Amino acid sequence: MLSVQTTNLTKKFGPVTAVNRLNLEVKTGEIFGLVGPDASGKTTTLRMLCGILPPDDGEGGVAGFNIRTEAELLKERVGYLPQRFGLYGDLTVLENIRFYADLYQVSGKERKERTERLLRFANLEPFGRRRAQDLSGGMKQKLGLICALIHTPQILFLDEPTTGVDPLSRRDFWIILYHLLKEGVTILFSTSYLDEAERCSRVGLIHQGELLIADEPSAIKAGIGGAILELRIENHQKAMRFLEGAEPIRSLVLAGDKIHVLVDDLERGEKVIREIMRKEKMEVIDLLPVRPSLEDAFVSIVRKRETINDKQ
Repeated sequence: MLSVQTTNLTKKFGPVTAVNRLNLEVKTGEIFGLVGPDASGKTTTLRMLCGILPPDDGEGGVAGFNIRTEAELLKERVGYLPQRFGLYGDLTVLENIRFYADLYQVSGKERKERTERLLRFANLEPFGRRRAQDLSGGMKQKLGLICALIHTPQILFLDEPTTGVDPLSRRDFWIILYHLLKEGVTILFSTSYLDEAERCSRVGLIHQGELLIADEPSAIKAGIGGAILELRIENHQKAMRFLEGAEPIRSLVLAGDKIHVLVDDLERGEKVIREIMRKEKMEVIDLLPVRPSLEDAFVSIVRKRETINDKQ
């Protein structure tokens, strides 16, 4: 069963096509990650799916409602946490929750039960009377999530919810999301963190408004072909300049203090890398085959798409 389905969904801002003929399916009860760099169309996609922004072309259905013709009905079934959630800094945690409960017309009895439950859920019980402006970044995101959940939505849309949040708060946020999954909430969230995408049931890679692929993270990584060699060397940027474009190297990704080199053939790839580094008088500290990461797959898929576009 599908909670979200789009057909050729398109949005333009003047001459710029922000989302280009997007065909997306999100299954009920899964957590789907829409992954891509800044200005790739993630936010625009979520705003269309929430009924906030009308599409210029194509169709979309969310929770059984048409995003074009039933946007107001749709808003009752979804929760949306944008990058900058509209918390009121001079109001307390409880006052912010009450405001959104009023907005969604949550009745008195349900409101009390849900508020108490969600505060426990997010570990914010001790901070009910603290003003929102005095909360840490992670706590503000948790409060925003509570406000987005106060009307018990079927589907939750999260737009880069952990950007700028410390690692500990990111971990806590994911624990909350997994609990929501167990309760049957479908989650669609956008992120530029590829390590977060690894936690999803399925992932959609979006680039320049186009959905390049949508599948389980393991399937996307397995589908890139070739092999990954992990290179440890003193000067990463210099080494990448020398390796760029050499055969049989398909892509280069800086992964921490190492370079992930995607090659067509493992043995030949290792030989070529060592020869280039020897020629440029750069010492190879280590060169080992490793499993591909989602970032390796994303870079490979983008490069392949760019090559196809260049030939057209």
